Amino acid sequence: MKAILAVLLFASPVLAQDHPAAAAANGGCGSSETQFDVKTNEKQHPVATPEARKALVYVFEDMEHGPTMRVGLDGAWVGANKGKSYFFFSVDPGDHQLCTNWQSGVFNKRAMRIGSAISFKAEAGKVYSFRTQFYERTELDLNVKLEPVESAEGQFLISSSSFSTFHPKK
Repeated sequence: MKAILAVLLFASPVLAQDHPAAAAANGGCGSSETQFDVKTNEKQHPVATPEARKALVYVFEDMEHGPTMRVGLDGAWVGANKGKSYFFFSVDPGDHQLCTNWQSGVFNKRAMRIGSAISFKAEAGKVYSFRTQFYERTELDLNVKLEPVESAEGQFLISSSSFSTFHPKK
């Protein structure tokens, strides 16, 4: 009996450890295998209004020739941006986790770690905007930060950004 108790006691920290993929999903990201094809249109700048009993979320990428950045909500990918672009989507009211993550086939292991996440509480009828900002710590060390954007800044970013359309790669 003591031997079984000792095994369970020492094994419990190992069983409680989270895998990187599960931890990323907890931050709002989706599966690391999902990749997107993204097209941007600099001539379109659509805006939307929230659907009934929903909130609206805009996500901007703010780097002129930036990489493809996947965007996840509550553990599932909802789309992607590439370069100075944006897209939007509806969400139910409540607490959410929003994530952005660099999609790269060339630097896949390193790129998987370049991302950011933020929690927010959505209210029906409201509009939320978030921007992926890029920070260069050194020439070889790039990081991103997902940050909330004030309403007027969001309107400016819509007018100065391309509109992203995307679909999962097959």
